[in-house]
Amino acid sequence: MKKIFFISITFGIIFFSGFSYTQEISDNGIAIPREWWNAQFLSQKFVEGADLLSQIKINGTQFVNTQGDTIQFRGVSIADPDKIEYQGHWNKQIFERVKNLGANIVRLPIHPFAWRTRTPEKYLKLLDDAVKWSTELDIYIIIDWHSIGNLKTGLFQDPMYITSYTETLYFWKMIAKHFAGHNTIAFYELFNEPTTYREGLGSITWEEWREMNEDMIRVIRAFDKETIPLVAGFDWAYDLTPLNFDPVRAEGIGYVSHPYGHKRTPPYEPKWEENFGFASSQFPVFITEFGFTLGDISMKDNIEYGKAIIKYLEDKKISWSWWVFDPEWYPQMFKSWGDPTLTDNGKFFKDASDGVVGDD
Repeated sequence: MKKIFFISITFGIIFFSGFSYTQEISDNGIAIPREWWNAQFLSQKFVEGADLLSQIKINGTQFVNTQGDTIQFRGVSIADPDKIEYQGHWNKQIFERVKNLGANIVRLPIHPFAWRTRTPEKYLKLLDDAVKWSTELDIYIIIDWHSIGNLKTGLFQDPMYITSYTETLYFWKMIAKHFAGHNTIAFYELFNEPTTYREGLGSITWEEWREMNEDMIRVIRAFDKETIPLVAGFDWAYDLTPLNFDPVRAEGIGYVSHPYGHKRTPPYEPKWEENFGFASSQFPVFITEFGFTLGDISMKDNIEYGKAIIKYLEDKKISWSWWVFDPEWYPQMFKSWGDPTLTDNGKFFKDASDGVVGDD
């Protein structure tokens, strides 16, 4: 869970928009669809550079390449590509800077609001750019459906996260069809952070959530049998304890946790082990989002947490992705688009990816 200083507000019915058709406007201003009988879902496939990077697979609890070498990912999330492009900064340089910080994977958080308003067809062009640039730089990609809330009840933490189960399934259907066979995209993060917000967003059981994820995986694998789906736990993608008794019924998948420092108090390690770390001895685990915490927390405390969580993940050989490479979304990793100087958060990531966290 995190706070980002980017607010989009929309009212009305949230619906899936996977195709386009000619429209005209009636006298009362309502769009009238025409030639609906010719409408088709987007089906083009992005193949440029598809085999240049090694395909990532699962071997036991680890991620491996086609040569069988174990790969521990150390990466970073950028902001939503729609935001970056809207502000005029969507270019290869972002990925070059991420690469130079030591990342071998970049996470792309796609907000449902941005996906709809840009339209899927135009949004896919942004993702094609990201895949092309990442392939050229020899770094991998996580595509993340970046919603926070309760997918069962259709209640969400903020307007930018509003989606539906149907739209989510269609999103993964289009992504899987479009990028099937492209090795640069290693992971599909099915849903960023499921939460009931202390029941303010209604209820959902683990069994219901497990079944929803199984449906997403089935849809994806109808078109793409290679890219690895990642399933998040409850409590804003922190808690994986249900895996003790009822794991997702699918092979070749990984699990996600987001262990921000404010989730637990020191000593952290026993709680991390109980809440998510135990799973790494049975399943592949990827910490796709974490970092310095929210609220009135001192930098000293943030750094002590950072040292502890990096050591914990490195000792267990768990892959991880830091939040967030952006000058506006909190906590920022660099000062501004005009000043790329790293913040303390950015410096910490660079040290961690270089393996020097804790050095004096």
